[in-house]
Amino acid sequence: MLDFKDLAPAIHRQRMVVEGYPTFVITDEHIKDYLRKLSDVTEMITIIDPVTHVSDLYGWAGWIHWETSGAHFYSWERPISFFSVDIYTCKAFDPQLVLDFTEAYFRTTEIVAKEF
Repeated sequence: MLDFKDLAPAIHRQRMVVEGYPTFVITDEHIKDYLRKLSDVTEMITIIDPVTHVSDLYGWAGWIHWETSGAHFYSWERPISFFSVDIYTCKAFDPQLVLDFTEAYFRTTEIVAKEF
């Protein structure tokens, strides 16, 4: 593995991945609603409304663009009901608020998160 060196320490960057098992089938409208509300939870300014796409092979994907970066959302129905959220920002946010909101929104049976 390559060593990681912070090449821009003067620029704030925050990353978080949240993954879990939802208790319902996630639709296009769920993804758009979740990403809009995630913007409020993280106090980010939305540049464009969420965009989604569905693949017959891989399921739903969604993205929202914030003034300070954005977030991606992925959802599978097969082989298991599962989602993954990838957040990258140049503005600080509270990761516990994101985790609590995501857990409640999708009424997860199990959820995990990692910051880096």
